Amino acid sequence: MRKIGLIGGISWVSTSDYYTLINKGINEKLGGLNFSECLIYSFNYADIKKNNEANDWDSTFNMLLKAAEVLQSGGVEAIFLCANTMHLIADRLQKAINVPLIHIAEETAIEIQKKEIKKVGLLGTRFTMEQDFFKNKLAEKGIEAIIPESEEVKDFVQYTIFEELGRGIASEETKKRYLEIANDLIKNGAEGIILGCTEIPMLIKEGDLSVPIFDTTLIHTKAAVDFQLS
Repeated sequence: MRKIGLIGGISWVSTSDYYTLINKGINEKLGGLNFSECLIYSFNYADIKKNNEANDWDSTFNMLLKAAEVLQSGGVEAIFLCANTMHLIADRLQKAINVPLIHIAEETAIEIQKKEIKKVGLLGTRFTMEQDFFKNKLAEKGIEAIIPESEEVKDFVQYTIFEELGRGIASEETKKRYLEIANDLIKNGAEGIILGCTEIPMLIKEGDLSVPIFDTTLIHTKAAVDFQLS
């Protein structure tokens, strides 16, 4: 088995999901008492959030680079960032480390391609929805991403990700609103919906919508399992 490194705490909620899903995935493949050989570097989310809100991505990059170097010194053969938003600096980080960084958007694009879908709705933090780092990876595969147009909607998604989902809170009221937002994207031509924040799957599950859901947490953790067993 190949050892992997997880950079988490961004948030702890999704990092816990990563750890659970990867270990379950390994056990489903190998059985017995076989589980994932992995190292986790977990941040204090408040430190990351403060940097990002100040648009100080250099400080965030330096923090993630330090984490990656610690994991590399522990012998990992690949690194996974346990959050979509952190992939804003993933390409830069890849150039600075000596092991592969498995990119969440690239893995998601592969899964969308399998369903021959060309237009998807993207939900996530404002960084993920508005910046190009995720959408460009999709575009490389000929996939168009659309996001909510309303600033109020984007503010709502941003707020609930940090103040509710990032704290492990998933309410029926918030789920109802997310489904309304996703359905508006479907009305605008989305043939699938990307859950582009690793906490959104707390609210939306396969079958909740009339189109396929692309759960980036499930997709990324499956890629981790495949890498470990390759």
